[in-house]
Amino acid sequence: MTDADGPAPGAIDAAHLVGVPDEFQRLWTPHRMAYIQAGPQPLEDACPFCAAPEMADEESLIVARGRTAYVLLNLFPYNSGHLLVCPYRHVPLYDEATPEEVAEIGELTQIGMRVLRQVSRCDGFNLGMNQGQLAGAGVAGHLHQHVVPRWSTDANFFPIIAKTKALPQLLGEVRDTIADAWPAAS
Repeated sequence: MTDADGPAPGAIDAAHLVGVPDEFQRLWTPHRMAYIQAGPQPLEDACPFCAAPEMADEESLIVARGRTAYVLLNLFPYNSGHLLVCPYRHVPLYDEATPEEVAEIGELTQIGMRVLRQVSRCDGFNLGMNQGQLAGAGVAGHLHQHVVPRWSTDANFFPIIAKTKALPQLLGEVRDTIADAWPAAS
């Protein structure tokens, strides 16, 4: 329904809405498209934690490299800045890691917490390792520690009701911020 001068009163010309704020909050998660398009098969065929160190840091989302372990962003994060600390060696369980790997995983976890506190002003952390597929490990064959920053204001209804997580930054931006703030190896 239009009048001679254009759209009817109260109608919205959608072509002019690009970038115009409205009452809707949109959840942009373009990084998840790679996961959706690939399906579960790639995780069954190859270990992403063995492949990541062979790629450029920006491509694999690695923020820091140590001697026996490295740190990268979780491709499917619970919160912005969700880090994973992995040994380079393909080992499935914590009790199979060498003393050197255990020490460096601990050290990188501590540094990651300090960096996240600095760049994101988080209020706390969830740390954890899911050991084995039965225990919830998405990549059960390769040990990895989760470092999830938390804020007192990050709880809302999305994860519980809608099974949706709102992430305010793209992974590349988060990776650059954390990598830039990571202290140089001494």
